[in-house]
Amino acid sequence: MKKAILATKVGMTQIFNENGALIPVTVLQAGPCAVTQVKTVENDGYSAVQVGFGDIREVLVNKPRKGHFAKAGVANKKHLKEFRFENAADYTVGQEIKADIFAEGDKVDVTAKSKGKGFQGAIKRHGQSRGPMAHGSKFHRHAGSNGAATSPGRVFKGKHMPGHMGHVKVTVQNLEVVRIDTENNIILVKGAVPGPKKSLVMLKNTVKAN
Repeated sequence: MKKAILATKVGMTQIFNENGALIPVTVLQAGPCAVTQVKTVENDGYSAVQVGFGDIREVLVNKPRKGHFAKAGVANKKHLKEFRFENAADYTVGQEIKADIFAEGDKVDVTAKSKGKGFQGAIKRHGQSRGPMAHGSKFHRHAGSNGAATSPGRVFKGKHMPGHMGHVKVTVQNLEVVRIDTENNIILVKGAVPGPKKSLVMLKNTVKAN
């Protein structure tokens, strides 16, 4: 990993490029993230940079974390995340990672938790088909057969059935950074990003772009 940052999803809007083409974008409040710990191979067995994001009131932080933040000399943070940067040794505790770590035209992978949709049926959850909707039909939207009876005498794991939908970790790959506001730490990413507004988002350099 070469570069990454934590952000908050603000919402979606649209902008026009220099050719007048309309571009749908997602607005992300990216950073600033404070480096709270630099892990090394000698001490921890691997190299990584631990960052904190989102200021939080002191009363909401437990004592171990308070001591951790005090040792790093940074304000109390809501989120902690490790990034395995290739140049982790170049970072120092207390250093800030801002939106300018990325540049316009960069390709990024965006990871967040998708919107939760509660308990849903198999039609909405898995895209299954319904039965006939005429009055004579007794099969409309409810579940059909779950499998054979005596053999195997059970329902196989992974069977598509009703259940909790959404609120899972989702990564959208190869999105383009359209614009960066370094003064306000705003990143505009082309297209949609998982999760509701105000949700935590992680941006990192893409693994698929040429």
